[in-house]
Amino acid sequence: MTTTDRPGTTALPMPDLSGTFPGPFPTSPHADRIAEHVGRWLHRFPLLGPSDARHTLCDIVAHGVARTFPTAEPDGLFLCADLFLWLTAFDDTFGEATAAGSPARLVRRIQTCVHLLADGGPPDGADPFDEALQDLLVRLRTRATAAQYLRVTGCLRDVLFGMLWEAHHLAEPHHVTVRDYRAVRPHTVFVRTLVAMAEVVLRYELPDEARNSPAVRQPESAVADLAGVLNDLASYARESARGVPDSLNLVPLITREQHCDIPGAYAAASRLGEEYAATARHGIAALMTGDSAPLARHARALESIACSYAWHIDHARYRKG
Repeated sequence: MTTTDRPGTTALPMPDLSGTFPGPFPTSPHADRIAEHVGRWLHRFPLLGPSDARHTLCDIVAHGVARTFPTAEPDGLFLCADLFLWLTAFDDTFGEATAAGSPARLVRRIQTCVHLLADGGPPDGADPFDEALQDLLVRLRTRATAAQYLRVTGCLRDVLFGMLWEAHHLAEPHHVTVRDYRAVRPHTVFVRTLVAMAEVVLRYELPDEARNSPAVRQPESAVADLAGVLNDLASYARESARGVPDSLNLVPLITREQHCDIPGAYAAASRLGEEYAATARHGIAALMTGDSAPLARHARALESIACSYAWHIDHARYRKG
């Protein structure tokens, strides 16, 4: 394991990915264009007001997507960046601590999103989030196959359910088990949506038999679990600085379940991350050595998705309280 000196921590151990997903990570030559695009898209759909937080969010989304799909062409990158900007802004605005005070309010807010995802029209009095989601779905339908569209919108419903699940448990996180939390976390960290978007952005499609095979599912699950661990470890210090040390996060959940202190929980979570990284790397390598071009492309996409989450945790968004 490697260590980090994040605010409020003392050299807490982070997963050592030097043997599995080492940097520096490839990045798209279109990174600056993505940043310019998301700025214009936010001007059209004002999901967030001008602020340092908005600038930081735009930066991490643009440069994160550039590292997630470094070989993709601009239109696919723009769609993916806008989608993840929408997801993150929605979660920041309506999820997390805001929803803890009134999960029912979040249910009402998500209702219009589910209506749009079911191909309903924009509701009366649509706000910028509704209008932006409608724009995203029109662009997604134009670019994706019918099956890809259904997979991505299904993932978006899972994300919205995950937000509701978190809101339901935020006030009393001690009732949540590590096992239950790990089952939901890949959806709330958006990585399952990103895996589904890979085929849309990079313009390939896995055969159904391959998609449902253990050879594909195992590395996908490992990458998803790794993303959740990395995000939780990076987020914990920020959450503690905000005065919510008992947050819905893997670290405090492990302290309760394993009866250990915070450094011990960090170490346990980091070991989990290293195990997930090793499993993902093994599965990705196996897919790359086969004779299927779509499987090899999917393997490279999973690799770059894992790398993008490793890159994310050192961004300013996770270093600011």
